[in-house]
Amino acid sequence: MAESDVARGNGDARLEALHDQLVNAVDGLVSSDDWRRAIEFAARFRSRSFNNTLLIWAQHAAAYTAGRVPEPAPTYVAGFRQWQQLNRSVEKGQSGYMIQAPVTARYATPTPQVSESWRRLGRAEKPRLGEIVRSRMIGVKPAYVWDVSQTAGDAVPERPSPRLLQGAAPEGLWDGIAAQIHDRGFRIERVADAQTIRGANGLTDYTTRTVSVRTDMDDAAQAKTLTHELAHVMLHGPDNPEATAHRGIGEVEAESVALMVGAAHYLDTSSYTIPYVASWATSVEGKTATEVVQATGERVRAIAVTILDNLPTMQAGDGDPPGLLRETPTPERPRRELTPMTRNGAASSPPMVSSPRSLGL
Repeated sequence: MAESDVARGNGDARLEALHDQLVNAVDGLVSSDDWRRAIEFAARFRSRSFNNTLLIWAQHAAAYTAGRVPEPAPTYVAGFRQWQQLNRSVEKGQSGYMIQAPVTARYATPTPQVSESWRRLGRAEKPRLGEIVRSRMIGVKPAYVWDVSQTAGDAVPERPSPRLLQGAAPEGLWDGIAAQIHDRGFRIERVADAQTIRGANGLTDYTTRTVSVRTDMDDAAQAKTLTHELAHVMLHGPDNPEATAHRGIGEVEAESVALMVGAAHYLDTSSYTIPYVASWATSVEGKTATEVVQATGERVRAIAVTILDNLPTMQAGDGDPPGLLRETPTPERPRRELTPMTRNGAASSPPMVSSPRSLGL
């Protein structure tokens, strides 16, 4: 057997083991009441996909149980060479956390608007005159990251964090969320109490394109509710058959987005209620609960990241150590000049690599 075949076989075995670990982690969410904790954790590691967030979480928990790390939750994670950029090195005997990283290939065409015209370039092949080149994700491979507690070296700088008064909303959060709602053609109404909006804290009316929020709550709750309704605006509506057919999915998605955005702003989310996952995940015909949770988790993360990226607020870190050069290509962060090509939320041919947040890895 050729050496390359052996290496490929080892990689496939590691990917299969990684998939099994991911399924077990998601199964744990479905069969327990840990959805809120998972979303809060994902808010602190939002530069990673929901799948990779769960993999990091599960492997760090195992490392903590084995006594290899001092804290039950990771703080910052990065690759081996990324830690070296920050003058830190992985300590001897510390095993990395295996995650999924994209495998990309280059494609060229003289007519990018014609999907069938793209052709894959060889490793050293140059494009023909007049062709443009893009990169496409064609698969995944194992990659490794380490928590800061597994490394030693220069101190990692800490980001400043705001101090919130009880019941207060983070500065600029309401206005920033409201601006994103207005940008999508909806207007906001502040109503006196829940009776005005069918007993709810907030309500999105797609016919009148109105978002209503009750004002007899503290500022933090109002901002959280407005975020919940923005998630409905972005994710749901009459044109979303899945959310229309299964209202529970839409409500959990919206509340999870609000929870993630709140956690990124240091809001105390312990009192926010998210319906028990199994009650809605198992009700979707044709899908297992694990498949529903994985799909929902990634949608939640993607929408929350979009919202957070467009807020002028002070936010918690995203799981990357402060000071890391973001322009450096990594398994989850290919070079910025590779831009995405999507149509109606689905990848076109070929789907192009941009940031890790668009990769779902």
